[in-house]
Amino acid sequence: MSAPHDTVQRADFDQVMVPNYAPAAFIPVRGAGSRVWDQAGRELIDFAGGIAVNVLGHAHPALVGALTEQANKLWHVSNVFTNEPALRLAHKLVDATFADRAFFCNSGAEANEAAFKLARRVAHDRFGPEKHEIIATVNSFHGRTLFTVSVGGQPKYSDGFGPKITGISHVPYNDLEALKAQISDKTCAVVIEPIQGESGVVPADVAYLQGARELCDKHNALLIFDEVQTGVGRTGELFAYQHYGVTPDILSSAKSLGGGFPIGAMLTTNELAKHLTVGTHGTTYGGNPLACAVANAVLDVVNTPEVLAGVKAKHQQFKARLEQIGEKYGLFTQVRGVGLLIGCVLSEAWKGKAKEVFNAAEKEGLMVLQAGPDVVRFAPSLVVEEADINEGLDRFERAAAKLTQA
Repeated sequence: MSAPHDTVQRADFDQVMVPNYAPAAFIPVRGAGSRVWDQAGRELIDFAGGIAVNVLGHAHPALVGALTEQANKLWHVSNVFTNEPALRLAHKLVDATFADRAFFCNSGAEANEAAFKLARRVAHDRFGPEKHEIIATVNSFHGRTLFTVSVGGQPKYSDGFGPKITGISHVPYNDLEALKAQISDKTCAVVIEPIQGESGVVPADVAYLQGARELCDKHNALLIFDEVQTGVGRTGELFAYQHYGVTPDILSSAKSLGGGFPIGAMLTTNELAKHLTVGTHGTTYGGNPLACAVANAVLDVVNTPEVLAGVKAKHQQFKARLEQIGEKYGLFTQVRGVGLLIGCVLSEAWKGKAKEVFNAAEKEGLMVLQAGPDVVRFAPSLVVEEADINEGLDRFERAAAKLTQA
């Protein structure tokens, strides 16, 4: 029998974990607000937000309170029984959106899996098996299950796992003519991220989303918005479709919904939901009381005029300073995104070097993200304090200065 593993360090990862990740050299152990401390007690400012998940930062009292209270009551009963937190959360999401019905699961991939299965089932029931084709966009990201990774428009993630799910095609993002040429009466759904997250923080044009809505209506196809990264206040509206004024038939949410506790949701209308009859789809953990209690608390804080207006104001603060830094050091040519999902597009000289910027920022005590090799991504807490924004951007500027002087 091996000795107890009380002390672990980064080297342990390379011994006991499947090597599908390459985590940073330090291990965060504690967080408060937008600050994180590692094993050595070093403090970092967190502009990564756990990849747009920690919507209220770390250890937010409302979330800690909700989780602790629920943990002392009921953790899990399965969907053989329903539970109060799940029903409360469904009511909140339905009241705040276009949707009439919610389905809960544990991740964004599962929310998209449910969305795609629902779209195919609706088409199958209404029009027959021929109508099953799904159109997605090039460079999109929708999850890592075999179905969602096949719908995602990045072959590097779907190649090498045997035959792919058929009936899926990809058209360039923001290109309405390409969508028009591809869509047909065999199309059951068009799936779009209102802002492409993983491939570089690329916002959709309003006309593109409006045109997609019209094309779907014309061809009896469903419009699915993948709002896993853009949802729950990230854009300054509760969901990005509200920012754009274009309503989908199905919406997927996860990431920020649980503020760090795993939960996903698929939202849709009565008309469509009725096609998922008893036994057609399910999940053991989905809608568990712990996750739903936390998500309720997240929505209570985020879905308020103060927090949503704050996201828009903070966007301006980030953008103005980042543009200054980009110009001063020749590091990036454009700052794009909506709300607190921001991408800095690296200049020619720095193309492909987002990882170097990530590393330089970490050395200055700042956590940022990449979105592909050419974009540095920021997805901080929606309630990040002004002092933390200023200090974090000071650290980012120091990183830019050192990088460009080297």
